[in-house]
Order: sequence, then C-alpha cells, then structure tokens
Amino acid sequence: MTVDLNDPVVLVALGLGILLVLLLVSSARASARAARSIEPLAQQMRAMAGRVQQLSDGQERLAGGLHHVSEMQANSQSAMMQVMETRLAEVQARTVETLHGSARRTAHSLGELQERLQAIDKAQANITKLSGDVLSLQDILSNKQTRGAFGEIQLTDIVGKALPSDSYTLQATLSNGRRADCLIHLPNPPGPIVVDAKFPLEGYEALRRAETQEQLSRAAQAFRLSVRKHIRDISDRYILEGETADGAMMFLPSEAVYAELHANFPEVVREGFSARVWIVSPTTCMATLNTMRAILKDARMRAQAGAIRRELHALYGDVDRLGARVANLDRHFGQAAKDVQEIKISAEKASKRARRLDNFDFEDLGDEPAPTVAVLRADQRVD
Repeated sequence: MTVDLNDPVVLVALGLGILLVLLLVSSARASARAARSIEPLAQQMRAMAGRVQQLSDGQERLAGGLHHVSEMQANSQSAMMQVMETRLAEVQARTVETLHGSARRTAHSLGELQERLQAIDKAQANITKLSGDVLSLQDILSNKQTRGAFGEIQLTDIVGKALPSDSYTLQATLSNGRRADCLIHLPNPPGPIVVDAKFPLEGYEALRRAETQEQLSRAAQAFRLSVRKHIRDISDRYILEGETADGAMMFLPSEAVYAELHANFPEVVREGFSARVWIVSPTTCMATLNTMRAILKDARMRAQAGAIRRELHALYGDVDRLGARVANLDRHFGQAAKDVQEIKISAEKASKRARRLDNFDFEDLGDEPAPTVAVLRADQRVD
C-alpha cells in the first residue's frame, strides 16, 4: 500500500501522529521531571512510612508491655488481695480469740468478784452474828450463874480434848458434900485433883470500867479481895486430906484475867501458891492437862507391868516349847531323809535288775555275789 503525501487526510493523520508523538515525548519528559521532583517526597514518604511502621511496632510492643504490666498488676493485686484476706482472717481470728479470752477472763474475774462479794456478805453476816454473840456473851458474863456455867462448859471442852474419858469426873460430889466442877483421877501421889471453874468476874469488870484513879484503886482492891476469897474457898472446900490431892486448880475462862492477875496482882498469885491453889487459864490449863495425861499414861503402864511380865514369862515358855518341837521335827526330817535315801538305793538296784532281766543278761546275774540277794530281799521288805 502506498501513502500519498499530498493527500490532506494523510497529512492530517501524519500531523496528528507527529503531534501525538510530541505529546508523548513531552509527557514522558514531564513525567521524568515529575518523577525527579517527586522522588525526594517519595523517600520522605517512605521514611515516614517506616517511622509510622516503627511507631506502630512500638505501639504494639507498648500495648503488649502494657497488657503484660496490667496482667502482672492484676496478678499482684490478686496476690495482694489474697494476702490481705489471709492477714485479715488471721487478725480476725486472733481478735475473736482475744475477745473470747478477754470474755473468759472477764467472766472468771466477775465470778471471783462475785465469790468474794459473797464471802464479804458472809463475813458481814458473821460479824453481825458475832456482834450479837458478843452482846450475848456480855449478858452471860454479867450473870454469876450463867458465867459459872460458861466456865464449866469451856473447862469440859478442854478436859475432854486433853484427857481420856475415864480419867476424870464432871460434877463430882466429895465426902464433905461439896460438888467439884471437875475431878481428875490422878494416881497417888498426888491423888485426885479438883478443878474449879466458878471465878468472880465482877471485880475485873469494875476494874475495866474504872475511869478515874480513885475508881481504879477501889476496883483493884475489890478485885484483889474477891480473888483472895475465892482462893480460900477452893482451898477449904476441895483440898481434903486422904481424899484429894494436896492442891487444887482455879480455872479462869479468860486469858485477859489471867494476864491481869500475873501482871498487876502478883501477891495474889503468890497467895494462891501458898494455899496450894494453882491459877490456870485455857492455855496453861491445856498444858497442865497434857502433863497429867503423861502421868496417867505412866501410872497405867506401871499398873500393867506385872501383867506384861506374866505375858513375857508365858511367851518365853512358848518359845522354849517351840524350840523343842522344832528340834524333834528336825530329827524326824533327818530320819525321813535317811529312809528316802535308802528307798532311792533300793529303787536303783531294782531298776538295774529289771534292765538285766529285760536284756536276758543272766550271766551277769549269776556272777553277782550272794549278799546282793539278801540286800534285794531287805529292799523288798522295805518296799
């Protein structure tokens, strides 16, 4: 196919082609220029993209770290909560135990306090009762007859604790018709001794109530006279020759009266000694009665000495007979042992002969001497 260059269409087409080529060339150049101008921006974009990627990676790592930290924090918080709950439970248990212990101690203390209050109430009641008893005792001591009965009761209690029941007599009547509060049966010497418990206490009460020196002197003189008169009465009534001991005892039911006499009226005490009337208080009376108990024990041992000697003599005879019988028994045992030994010998010989007969050992039987037969017969007689 041939192209006609003079053809306008061809020319137009050729022109358009040239124009298109020029445009393409121009566009390529522009693109090259644009590419050359965009390359730094693209590099920056790529660098920015790399940084963005780094930031994204850092963010992911940070998110992972934050998640790990949050998990660790959650675990730590959970562990802390468990520790706190455990500690709180222990503290609560100790608190409850402490409260229970405190409650028990408080209850125990309250119980002890209540017991002590009850003891105090009882003590208060006892004090009230004791004050009433003191008033009653004053009423008793203010009456001569009741005072004498009180002294007798106290003397009876002391004598009953110190002496055997068969060694004394209460309210014993003497040959002169007088009745003694207590008669202690001591052996001769010294003999039965009387204990009187009726003491005149009016003079001592007046001495205690004295306020002025004149009242004190008059009360002391009256007390001295009353005690002297009581000593003479005891000596005249209860010291009987050939019937009682050569002395008697005046029992004072009060340690205070006894101390007053020995402290401020020693001459009265000496007069009592001269009249063979010995003044005793509850304490000294108990000591004196203990001495009397030893005397009674010694006297009873002496009284039983003859019986003891007779029993010892009989015991000696029994021991002598026992020795003789033991000797006889020993002889019998010796004879029995001898007989048993002979029986054992005979049994051995008989056993030996039986074994020989069982073995048909007649030659040995024929060789034995004749006395053996006699011994065998004797053994047979023994059997």
